[in-house]
Amino acid sequence: MATSIAVVIPTLNEERVLSRTLLVVRQLRFDEVVLVDGGSRDRTVSIAQGQLPGLSLAPAQVMVAEPGRARQMNAGAKATRSGVLLFLHADTLLPPETRTEIERVLEHPTYAGGRFDVRFEDDRGWAWLVSRLMNWRSRWSGISTGDQALFVRRSVFDDLGGFADVPLMEDIDLTRRLKRAGSLAALRAQVTTSFRRWERQGALRTIVQMWLLRFLYWTGVPPHILNRFYVPIR
Repeated sequence: MATSIAVVIPTLNEERVLSRTLLVVRQLRFDEVVLVDGGSRDRTVSIAQGQLPGLSLAPAQVMVAEPGRARQMNAGAKATRSGVLLFLHADTLLPPETRTEIERVLEHPTYAGGRFDVRFEDDRGWAWLVSRLMNWRSRWSGISTGDQALFVRRSVFDDLGGFADVPLMEDIDLTRRLKRAGSLAALRAQVTTSFRRWERQGALRTIVQMWLLRFLYWTGVPPHILNRFYVPIR
């Protein structure tokens, strides 16, 4: 039996990148596509609804939720019925084999979900290094981030209570709990994502900041404290 898959995309002021992401998602013919907006002030919602002249995109289901990636993704998950949830950042492009890879993994009942390897659009220099470090760290630790397009069985997601209502590290928190519920697949297939955070803040500075934030999180510093030092990019 084919696996039904819902794609949940949290957004906030993503008009620059969203149309391309939605185009790829539509080409892959998922069962449900839900965009959950956190109060965008640009054309993000219009793009998702297919309302812009000259933009031939089938509209996604659009919801509005309280801002915060965890809250938005939880709201989107509740609005879907599919057996698998795929959480996708608005600046991330899925590979052509996404659906078959997910179905292949979840044929095995021991797997609770998984994630993809990541690469950046300009796969050179710092971008090349950062993506390889991300994939290596994730494969070694079993912990994944939202950039890697997390997917999870709905039954497991519901049993775990979804994403924790925290302003930061919601992806790491979820994968920590998922590891206790079953195996997580570290797929070699690559999603392609934006390098904009590293470009805006500087690659080395961003690497140090992200590793420091994660270290502090692992030592027990609450996410709402860490969020004070996290610089939004939109």
